[in-house]
Amino acid sequence: MERRILVIGSLNMDMVVNVEQMPLRGETIMGKSLAYVPGGKGANQACAAGKLGKNVTMLGCIGDDGNGQALRKSLAAAGVDVSYLVVCPGVPTGLAVITVDNGGGNSIIVITGANSQCSPEVIRAHEKLIADSDIVVLQLEIPLEAVAEAVRLAKAHGKTVVLNPAPAPDSLPDELLRSVDYLTPNETELARLSGMPTDTAEQTEQAARSLIEQKGIGAVLATVGSAGALLVTAETAQLVPTIKVQAVDTTAAGDTFHGGFVTALSEGRPVLEAIRMGNMAASISVTRKGAQTSIPTREEVEALL
Repeated sequence: MERRILVIGSLNMDMVVNVEQMPLRGETIMGKSLAYVPGGKGANQACAAGKLGKNVTMLGCIGDDGNGQALRKSLAAAGVDVSYLVVCPGVPTGLAVITVDNGGGNSIIVITGANSQCSPEVIRAHEKLIADSDIVVLQLEIPLEAVAEAVRLAKAHGKTVVLNPAPAPDSLPDELLRSVDYLTPNETELARLSGMPTDTAEQTEQAARSLIEQKGIGAVLATVGSAGALLVTAETAQLVPTIKVQAVDTTAAGDTFHGGFVTALSEGRPVLEAIRMGNMAASISVTRKGAQTSIPTREEVEALL
């Protein structure tokens, strides 16, 4: 039976500005275009899982404004259950200002808005939802206390916990990390959390292994850009390569990877197969512009696999 995925996290409206190159400090440049695209790490991961599979629910906070309504509509269109979204009166929906240059690189400023209202109380009020789910997916764009509470409840109910430590803090509580089945940083996030360099494949593996040995994490699944993803457990380390593509916009590539990964896990597929599905989904997403608008369908991913 297909297992249920619960994504707990942020919902942002992305204000995407396309430029030739990133502005320098104090410099004024002309933008090429402006678009409003539904985003937020939590919503993107839920959207990806919805487009690639089914049985996905999103828990998070939005404002009682047009952006909140647009985000709800976008997730529902992707097949996500949005009935547990919490509307916070008088608080704006989260907003991200994203600058994308000609090479597809981006820089992002996030205004948290309603995401800051996603408190431990909100999480506790939805304990039954956590208990009824099988895989609980989290990121760090909502308050850390809420993430910790969600992980605690998920573990108490015997759920699989996937934590994407982004945006990366310098450290996370040991108690929290001990309860994580899959920690999914990129190389920068892994370097920050481990306090070790991640410039080479060997260094990345060592940094991941140090977190497993010192913090008791089940597995570290590090996304390593165009190289693919590196799975490190107490026993093994394995790089799952991806395909080479021409990147247009890397926004939400990591979120799309998560959607593919947890969808395959929910279908009972072996972990390496789940990582391959995540890789393929992400490789398609970087060839398109925007966050949720770049996420591929299941048919597109299956065709590549």
